[in-house]
Amino acid sequence: MSTLTKYITIFFVSMVPLIELRGAVPIGTGMGLPWTTTLIVSIIGNCLPIPFILLFVKAILKWMRGCKIALFNKVSNWLYEKADKNRPKIERYAAWGLFLFVAIPLPGTGAWTGALVASLFDMNKLKATVSIFGGVIGAGIIMTIVSQFGAQIVNFFI
Repeated sequence: MSTLTKYITIFFVSMVPLIELRGAVPIGTGMGLPWTTTLIVSIIGNCLPIPFILLFVKAILKWMRGCKIALFNKVSNWLYEKADKNRPKIERYAAWGLFLFVAIPLPGTGAWTGALVASLFDMNKLKATVSIFGGVIGAGIIMTIVSQFGAQIVNFFI
């Protein structure tokens, strides 16, 4: 596999919901790519969908709520109910909470979910974007350190 193909793979993996940068950085490390460019490509790929999610997800969820397909209705209603249940906690911490939520590299806490949360709570799009981008950078740094440390351990035993 050529180096360009590896970077394209990392770019697209970092755009996939739930996998995002948290999966792309270790994959890039496993492919033997330099950590600096892997991190940069992963950050760009992970951040690219965010403005589109912030702009369009609320309209999509409203459409799903009124849709005749039961699954769409269920998913949309579940998201709105979960948002309403956690509204006081989320609104209290707003931008900083969103940043931390995205920066902690756990499953389901990435940029996609952060953008969804920001949209559901009608957060200021500029503040949400800055918080999410900052969180992605933080998560990227954490994942790069963990991946590099893990690679050193593996190399030690091989």
